Amino acid sequence: MAGGDDLKLLGMWASPFVLRVQIALNLKGLKYEYVEEDLKNKSELLLTSNPVHGKVPVLIHGGKPVCESSIILQYIDEAFAGTGPSLLPADPYERALARFWAAFVDDKVLAAWGQASRGKTEEERAEGLKQSLAMVETLEGALRDCGKGKPFFGGDCAGYVDVVLGGLLGWVRANKELKGVDSFDPARTPLLAAWAESFGALEAFTSVAPDVSKLVEYGKLLQARQAAAAAAEGN
Repeated sequence: MAGGDDLKLLGMWASPFVLRVQIALNLKGLKYEYVEEDLKNKSELLLTSNPVHGKVPVLIHGGKPVCESSIILQYIDEAFAGTGPSLLPADPYERALARFWAAFVDDKVLAAWGQASRGKTEEERAEGLKQSLAMVETLEGALRDCGKGKPFFGGDCAGYVDVVLGGLLGWVRANKELKGVDSFDPARTPLLAAWAESFGALEAFTSVAPDVSKLVEYGKLLQARQAAAAAAEGN
C-alpha cells in the first residue's frame, strides 16, 4: 500500500471532519498512522502543524502538514493521483460541480444543523430545523442530478461529495437517537436515504466509523455542557 510511514493523520474519534479524511484514505487504499488528539490538552505536534486554528484533522505527508478536511481530501486526490480511484471527476465542469456541492454541505447544511442543535432560543432552533429540512431537500435534488440514477453523487462509486457528506453519517445516525430527527427521512428524501444505506455499507466507512452509541453518549455530554453554559450566561 502507498502512504506508509510518510502519512500521519492527527484526529479525534468523534470528529466528522477527521472521519472524512479516514474514509478518503481508505478509498484510495493508502496506509497511514492515526494519532488520537486530546483537544483539551493539544499536543505540540498539533499546535505546530496547525498553528492558525489548532484543530484536527491534520494530515502530515513527508513531514509537511495539510489542514482543513476539504483541502486535505483534494490534496490526497492530487498527491496520490496514480493510486486508487479518483475522488474528483476528470471533467473540469463536473469537478467544479462536485466542489460546489461539497461547499454547500459545509456552508449551508452544517450551518442549519448547527442552528437546530445549538440555537440559543427555541425559536432559533425551530428555524434551524426548518432550514435544515430545506437544505437536505436541495441536496436530494443534487444527488438526483449528479448521480444520474446511480447510488452515489460520484455515480457508480463514491467520490468527493460522497466523502464530504459521508463523514457526517455517524452523527446523522446519533442524532436520530438523541433528538428523534432523521435527517435523511425515506419519506422526504428517498434518494438520500438509499445513499446513506449504500455509503454506510462501504468498507472504507465501516472500518473507521465511530460507534453510534458512543456518539450518543458524547452528544449527551455536549448537550449538558451547552445547557450549563446557557444557565451560567442567564445568571
